[in-house]
Amino acid sequence: MKTRALIMVEGHPRGNALLYAKAAKHLGLHPITLSADPARYGYLAAEKIESIHINTNNLDALIQECSRLRETYDIAGITGALDSVYAKVAKLCRHFDLPGPNPASIDQCLDKFAQRQLLGEAGLPIPAYRLAANATDVKSSAAELGLPVVLKPAEGSGSRGVRLCRKVDELTEHTSYLLSGKHIWRSPPRILVEEFAEGPYYCAHIMGNEVIGIEGGELGPPPYFVFRATTCPPLLTDDEHERIADVSLSCLHALGLGWGPTCIEFRWTKRGPVVIEVNPRLGGAPSPQLIQLAYGVDLITEHVKLVIGDELDLRKRLSHTAAARILVADRDGILDWIGGESRAAAVSGVAEVKFYVEPKASIVRKGNIEDCIGHLVATSPTFAETDAILRRAVDLLDWSITPF
Repeated sequence: MKTRALIMVEGHPRGNALLYAKAAKHLGLHPITLSADPARYGYLAAEKIESIHINTNNLDALIQECSRLRETYDIAGITGALDSVYAKVAKLCRHFDLPGPNPASIDQCLDKFAQRQLLGEAGLPIPAYRLAANATDVKSSAAELGLPVVLKPAEGSGSRGVRLCRKVDELTEHTSYLLSGKHIWRSPPRILVEEFAEGPYYCAHIMGNEVIGIEGGELGPPPYFVFRATTCPPLLTDDEHERIADVSLSCLHALGLGWGPTCIEFRWTKRGPVVIEVNPRLGGAPSPQLIQLAYGVDLITEHVKLVIGDELDLRKRLSHTAAARILVADRDGILDWIGGESRAAAVSGVAEVKFYVEPKASIVRKGNIEDCIGHLVATSPTFAETDAILRRAVDLLDWSITPF
């Protein structure tokens, strides 16, 4: 009898991929990671997870490799944690007749311009926007919309290449950065120029057609969009919660989603919840951990169960508050040392203290998710108590960065 395997296309150096592998093992599956650079994911060797070197940008190569693996394993399901491979994951599932999302829906959702068009046609609340291919387009689009505007690549994740531009010189500077070759494009450059939707940040976490929970977030200082803290659930009224949930489900309908996980980002503006982005995947770490601690629903395990055709259990077993503090580097340089991890982890109510980097690492801030060097997660029955736990624990952490 062949061993049942879960195929992961790529992993994640600091995100949910290790949790997927652990969930697979817990469900009796053998996890296998297909990656263009397995050495990039240190946990593969540390956890003795099988990995195969392959060009994950080549769908034909992926099909051939999965066909070869089927000679040895019973492939129960295929999935991935990165935006950059998720469309190929969907196509692999379709090719091998395995449970998975609609490839066309994933493709149009990952194209932020196509996503904006579909949401707008459905009458959903989105920022005003324009598409630009060059500096002249960007300048004229910003003039039409009025400053401030947000410039962002029409594809990508983790706020890479995203910047708030309040003045013309900032607009010119960031346009130059995006088009000069410093930003890595996977296709010809296309820039979204968007109205700045100002207001508190929220994210709806969905499995299938069910909103499991809503998370609130705090971002660092402009012009970038780097998270500093997240809380689940945030302090929302029942009406506010319902409005976010209703718009979220309408987004799924407009984009042809509704299979598997989705996370939808909002800003609460003067006109209520405005959709910033729909991501046809789980939210990045530590969001799934917060959902599990707050509601008792393990989204990663439930996603793996969906991928292999098992029955889901999305019943909420808890009603707690879970929150995270995102640890962000305050300067560029060499990380000399990290201290206080064990003391912070010992604080009652702390669920996880995790650093993504180790001493002697080179720190170069880019104004995106890569500026984050770790996180700390805590939970308790109340919002105030969880916040107090986090404050105590964060005060025990310290590190030193020597400037270059």
